[in-house]
Amino acid sequence: MRVELSRFRIKKDKSDRVDEWMKMLNDNMEEVIQTLDREQMKIEVIFREVINDEEYLYWFSVQGETGESIETSEFKVDQEHGKFHDECIDHSYGMRDAQPQVVMAPREIAKAMGWDRPETSIVEYQRRELILRPKEEK
Repeated sequence: MRVELSRFRIKKDKSDRVDEWMKMLNDNMEEVIQTLDREQMKIEVIFREVINDEEYLYWFSVQGETGESIETSEFKVDQEHGKFHDECIDHSYGMRDAQPQVVMAPREIAKAMGWDRPETSIVEYQRRELILRPKEEK
């Protein structure tokens, strides 16, 4: 399993569009849930925060290793999700990844997700900021 927490900065003038984006996802939850299976997504949560007048979205997820990407989806909700992402996310900021150090899951929950050993999802800590940017911007 992959356990991830990533932070994205929202473009300055896109807060209202992010409101629409989150509403679109919530309003289409049945289709969202269908696409989670294709991605082997066990749980995905989007958080939103403002720090010093900058707005951020955080994605927390637990996902199987061989799930399909959003780019290969035929679901309309995934296509709309991708369009909002491209429009609203400040790609010059990059994606900031946190590093899982302790994974705590009750045995019953881990078993239900097909996750035999949650502790194997921790990573060796790198004392630096992990920033991923689109290939064309490196």
